[in-house]
Amino acid sequence: MEAAFDGGRVTSDGGLALLRELTMRSGVIRQFAACFTDHRDPDRIEHTVEELLAQRVLGIICGYEDLNDHERLRDDALLALAVGKTDVTGEDRKRERDRGHALAGKSTLNRLELAAPIVDGAERYKKISYDDHAIERLFVTHFLDARDDEPPKEIILDLDATDDPIHGEQEGRHFHGFYGHYCYLPLYVFCGEFLLGAALNTADVAPGKQAVEELERIVAQILARWPDVRIIVRGDSGFCNDEIMAWCEAGGIDYILGLAKNSRLSAEIADEMAAAKAEHAHTGEKARVFKDFRYKTRDSWTRERRVVGKAEYITDKENPRFVATTLSSEEWPAQALYEDLYCARGEMRTASRSSSSASSPTAPARTRSAATSCACGSRPSPT
Repeated sequence: MEAAFDGGRVTSDGGLALLRELTMRSGVIRQFAACFTDHRDPDRIEHTVEELLAQRVLGIICGYEDLNDHERLRDDALLALAVGKTDVTGEDRKRERDRGHALAGKSTLNRLELAAPIVDGAERYKKISYDDHAIERLFVTHFLDARDDEPPKEIILDLDATDDPIHGEQEGRHFHGFYGHYCYLPLYVFCGEFLLGAALNTADVAPGKQAVEELERIVAQILARWPDVRIIVRGDSGFCNDEIMAWCEAGGIDYILGLAKNSRLSAEIADEMAAAKAEHAHTGEKARVFKDFRYKTRDSWTRERRVVGKAEYITDKENPRFVATTLSSEEWPAQALYEDLYCARGEMRTASRSSSSASSPTAPARTRSAATSCACGSRPSPT
């Protein structure tokens, strides 16, 4: 008699069955694979590009961000089923190289991630190449297709940059004082739950440096499908620069952006802060008083703009905040503008922190960054 307690073939990733249905219905991985060109000999390959991408994206969704994880995952029958393999155990493999393994190992996936962009066929020796512009368009197309039956009258594009920690000597590593560790600082553009764009930057690059470039292509693609939709750009103080605001104003795009405090701004709401302090002393609760005013920096802004200041006093501490906006006071009074519209961006920041690329911000890392973005973009339920 033999007693075994290994449980046989068990998995804690039961959600893969649902993810398989989600990705099949949305077609996002199939569309992602269409952005690649496979120059390999079809008679000598065991895993198609779509299967490799599905394995990588589904692995990331399940929390397996490291390629080394796939040395074990290549024998995971449920992941193989989700990828679309018919031989989920690998027992029917005929090729000696991968006999007994249903999925690709870390080396094969690494070669996929080192794929090069298509540049007049010059990088064909890489065997697998990708169309960078097609990948960029993919995420916006996915968003548009999900809402195309009933185009919205208004959408909000959220800008955010968040830390992507690194733990080695990767190219471009930089110590970020705010986050307190070495990291990259990718830029994300979201609309609700949908990821529309991701640019992997080093941490010494200002968050708003690439924002206009990303907004230009995203807004153009949206307006080409929905010419009448109203667009509002929302972001923190890292994006409140004249280039972004002037671009929005020139294109008829509204914005609401956090504005870093300074002595002039603090002086502007001094009376409101005194009133908030007095209210706090009377009630013992935090107190807020808002002020709507016009403001222009001494050098960096080319024009005067509407600014809303929040004078807040909490637990013996002043907490002033400011936002700059094109939205009118008739449509959005000061308090509602700040509390209901600007503060709602907190939900988007949670989404941006759920994606991590953990790679180098150079051209060969585009595939890994895109795979991470595809994983993030596959999470919302189909509309």
